Amino acid sequence: MADNFDPKEFWYSGKVTRRTVLGYGVSAGAVGATMLVPAPWQAAFGQARPFKIGSEQPLSGAAAAGGKTAVVGIQMAVDRINKAGGINGRPVEILVQDDESKPDVGRRKVEKLLVEDRIDAHVGGFLSNICLACMPVFEEYKVLNMISVCLDTTLTTTRCNKYTFRPFDYAPSQAVAFAPWLVKQGKRWHIAFADYSWGQSTRDAYVDQIKKAGGEIAGTTGIPLGTADMTPFLSKITGNIDGLFGIFFGKDGVTIGNQAFDLGLTKKYKWAGDGAIAESTNIPALGAKIDGFVGINRYVPVLEGVLNTPHHKRFFDEAKLRLKAIDPTGPDPDRYVQSNYEAMNCLKIGMEMSKFRGREDTDKLIAALEGLEMKEGDDFPQGDKTLRKEDHQAFLRQFITRIENGKPKIIEVIDKDKTVFPPACKFA
Repeated sequence: MADNFDPKEFWYSGKVTRRTVLGYGVSAGAVGATMLVPAPWQAAFGQARPFKIGSEQPLSGAAAAGGKTAVVGIQMAVDRINKAGGINGRPVEILVQDDESKPDVGRRKVEKLLVEDRIDAHVGGFLSNICLACMPVFEEYKVLNMISVCLDTTLTTTRCNKYTFRPFDYAPSQAVAFAPWLVKQGKRWHIAFADYSWGQSTRDAYVDQIKKAGGEIAGTTGIPLGTADMTPFLSKITGNIDGLFGIFFGKDGVTIGNQAFDLGLTKKYKWAGDGAIAESTNIPALGAKIDGFVGINRYVPVLEGVLNTPHHKRFFDEAKLRLKAIDPTGPDPDRYVQSNYEAMNCLKIGMEMSKFRGREDTDKLIAALEGLEMKEGDDFPQGDKTLRKEDHQAFLRQFITRIENGKPKIIEVIDKDKTVFPPACKFA
C-alpha cells in the first residue's frame, strides 16, 4: 500500500478480485498473496487463530473514491495492531466486501461475512442507506458493528440497536457546533443537499439548529446522488438569501463546488456547508473555485494549532504514503481515512478491555465500549472522544475551516463538550 509495497506484508482477505485489488495500487502478481496469512505474521503469532474483522465498503459505484480511502484507514490500523502483537495475543485479519454502493448488495455481502466467513466483529459502512439496510442483520446475528463513515442521524436515534456503535460525529452535533457561526454571517440560508438518507437527516439537523440560533431557512433543494449536471437545480436558487449551505460528498461535492461557482452563486451568497464538499481528496478537482468555502469537519489534514502533534504527524505521514500508492497525485488524508483508522482502534480497545475471544463475548464487548473515553494519541490523532452509553454515539471536537489557496485553514475549534446533543435512542 505504501511506496515500498511488499505482497507478503499485505494483510487482506475476503472477496478479492483483480479489479478491486488493482484499485489499491497492488500489482496483478500480488493478488494470489492476498488470499493467505502472510508468513511474517505466522512466525510472530504461531498457531494463534486470527480475529476476523469484516469491512463492508464501496469499492465500486458512486462512492468508490471514498471507499478506497476508507480501506487505507482500516489497513493502517490493523497493520499497526499486528506489528504491536495483535489483540489479546492474536493477529487481526480484514475481510473486505465491496457493496458496489448499493443497499441490496451491501446487505447480501454483510450476510456473507456473518454466515459464511463467520467474522468476529465488523468495522465499516460508508453510505448511510447501506448502513441502514445492514444494521438489522448485525442485530439478528448478534455481532458487533462499528460504523466507520455513515452519518445518517437515525443510525443512533430512531433506528439504533445495541450491536451498532458510531465512534465519530453525526449531523446534530455538527449542526449544534456550526449553526451559531452561520447565523452570525447571515440570517437567511438556503440548503442544497444530497437527496438520500444522510443528506435528508443532515438537512433536518441544520434547519432545526439554524432556527434555534436565530436564523431562517429560505428554502431547501434536494439533488439526487450522482447528478452530473446540477445546474437545473441550482439555477432555481434565487431571492432574498444571505447564504448557500451545501450537504454533499465525493464526486457530488466536486460537482456542486464547480457548478455553483460557474453560476455565480458562491460570489453572490455566503458559501458554506458540510466539510465533505472540500475534502482533501476533492480539492484537486475543485481548484481555485472552492476558495472561500467554509465547512465543518471532524478531521482536517493540517499540522497546525491543536493538530500540530507528534501522533497526528505520524498518522498524516503514513497516510500520505499509502494514498499516493492508489492516487499518484498524493492527496492528503481525508476524514474517511481518519474515521476508519480510529474506528478500528476503538474496537481494539474494547476487545482488550473485555478480553474478547469471539462472538460469545459480544455482550462483554458492548459493555466495555459503552461510555468509553478515547484519549488523544497514536490511536486517536483527531482528539479525545466520548462514546455515549445511551445511544452508542460519540462526541468529539469539530473544526470550522475556510479554504484558502487550495488548503483548509482552521478558523475555529469547537470543543467536544459543546457538540453534545441529547440522546434519542431506545434499545429494543
